[in-house]
Amino acid sequence: MALPAALKGWRAPVLAAALLALAVGGYWLYLREDVPAEGSREDAARLMAELMSGKGPIGGPFTLADAGGGRRSLADFRGKLVVLYFGFTYCPDVCPTDLLVIGNLIRSLGPDGERVQPVFVTLDPARDTPEVLRAYVASFHPRFVALTGSEDEIRRVATSYKVYFEKVKPPGVSTYLIEHTAYVFLLDREGRFVTLFPPGTPPERMGVMVKEQLTLK
Repeated sequence: MALPAALKGWRAPVLAAALLALAVGGYWLYLREDVPAEGSREDAARLMAELMSGKGPIGGPFTLADAGGGRRSLADFRGKLVVLYFGFTYCPDVCPTDLLVIGNLIRSLGPDGERVQPVFVTLDPARDTPEVLRAYVASFHPRFVALTGSEDEIRRVATSYKVYFEKVKPPGVSTYLIEHTAYVFLLDREGRFVTLFPPGTPPERMGVMVKEQLTLK
């Protein structure tokens, strides 16, 4: 697999680990027969193939609603690095774990943390109301920005980042969950994709890469 230029050097091991996690565990639930999903396994396989191929852009400009009722675009964060995460507030374990890591990453940077903007995009707009989002992200870091929108708007943004998500209802559970790829995306000061961190990446490792980006002119 040929890596794009933006992912060569120190980013290659991170991408390799991410792709391994994706191939082994990221889509395991979508391929199981015992969990009914509303989405398409073909879509999941397509997005996985796009990410693994290294072809095509990852990310791009977007505008969504913030938890205060206004509109936020990726351009609003220009001049800062953006740490971007897609998830949902009803997530039982993966999302809160990853968001805690992001919060700890920002704190570990000290004053430089002001130059990094954490952003959370909900994949569950029906249940993640603005009030719920405000309280949720504030519990991980006060500078988190939470974004929402219509299902179509969110799907367009998620798809641009090769993020697959669908509602699933495990047997014996009364409500649905959102199964999704769980990666932390790092964007540069212009909102361009730099790299991604697979689940379980410690904040110290993220910090090394973020600090390197902060030193770039």
